[in-house]
Amino acid sequence: MPTPKALRPFAHREYRVLIAALAISIFGSGMWAVAMVYQVIHLGGGPLELSLVAAAGSVGLVAFVLAGGIAADRIPQRRLIIAVEGANLAVIAAVSGLAMTGLLQLWHVAAGSFVLGVGAAFFFPAYSAILPRILPAQDLLAANGMEGSMRPVLQQAAGPAVAGILVAALSPSHAVTAVAVCHLLAFIVLNFLGQHALAAPANGAAEGAGGPDGAGAEGAEVRRRSFFHDLREGVIYTLGTPWLLWTLVWACISVLFLIGPIEVLLPFVVRDQLAGDSRMFGFLLAVMGVGAALGSLLTASFRLPRRYLTVMMVSWGAGSLPLAAVGVMDSFWAIAAALFIFGATGSVGMVIWGTLLQRRVPPHLLGRVSSLDFFVSLALMPVSMALAGPAAEVLPIWLIFLVAGGVCPVMAVIAMAVGRMPADELAHPLDREPALERTTAAGD
Repeated sequence: MPTPKALRPFAHREYRVLIAALAISIFGSGMWAVAMVYQVIHLGGGPLELSLVAAAGSVGLVAFVLAGGIAADRIPQRRLIIAVEGANLAVIAAVSGLAMTGLLQLWHVAAGSFVLGVGAAFFFPAYSAILPRILPAQDLLAANGMEGSMRPVLQQAAGPAVAGILVAALSPSHAVTAVAVCHLLAFIVLNFLGQHALAAPANGAAEGAGGPDGAGAEGAEVRRRSFFHDLREGVIYTLGTPWLLWTLVWACISVLFLIGPIEVLLPFVVRDQLAGDSRMFGFLLAVMGVGAALGSLLTASFRLPRRYLTVMMVSWGAGSLPLAAVGVMDSFWAIAAALFIFGATGSVGMVIWGTLLQRRVPPHLLGRVSSLDFFVSLALMPVSMALAGPAAEVLPIWLIFLVAGGVCPVMAVIAMAVGRMPADELAHPLDREPALERTTAAGD
């Protein structure tokens, strides 16, 4: 009996090790989101202190994500991933020890949050760049779909739920200790990653220096390149690749228009249109997460479509359209359906997008391009949330959702046309052998 497509990556030992460690790590991240909140409250902090601690993690992530992409292209990715998990373990173990001994202060929690943010900035570009080294090209879609379905289940549901139980039954410090245990387990598992074929050449030396070891003067020169030279190389490639550039343009606009209304204004929709409370709001977010998980799993179960760019952009654009009506709906199930569709179609596009980066971006640029993608999304999230409140003071909420849900499909059509995506996907089919794909991508 043939193995289901979504499970084919598990046939590879290195992937099994990597995904097991990732699952444990993101479960711990979900626990930290709750443990951190109640640890701050336990220390006497209020909304201001909690905002500062949470912001510390975001600052660490945004400030270092571009450096993380460059590091993923310069440093062996196996070494980088293990080092990040080791740093996460060290800082959370320190916070746990201080909490258990009664010596913990608010600035310790903020420092821990900051380090975890920095760790994420280095971990995920390296994770994205290492997948094509341990999996054949035809299994990358399934691997990205598996991560996309696993993340909402573990990070947004199971992790916070377990942390909430520990806080209620024991104390916030016990929940922090459980987070440290998660990072310890992930660190141990990552050390089982094989060193063969995973020692990534510095900045693509194997591809660009004429040998697998990157030996010689050219390899040494690659290693000496400056941070800004490496960053400039990634930016130039992105600007010169229309499908990549216009997908990022669409991402910027969608993040700016959609994140704020969902995160900031949806609670008021629940209160004013549905007469609901925080439990209803949480349930709606959970419905969106379930949609995301199912969309990722479904995408992982099929082949990458031949019209991959078209399917990706149509999924994102059409999936945003139901949000245009959220501001006028007075039915809980109608809003839940709109958020479910948004979550599912968004994850379909994200799984395809991650696979395209891994299959069409030259390997020695993959870390930097992935981090640029990450940076673009992260940088505009706080801007969108900051603008949503003032916008609601001068505009009705229904109009804000109408504009947000209407702009994104229009921009998807524009991005497809200006980026010449229909022609590009036919000129670069992804049913070729990996070696041919990489040659084609390098010449884009």
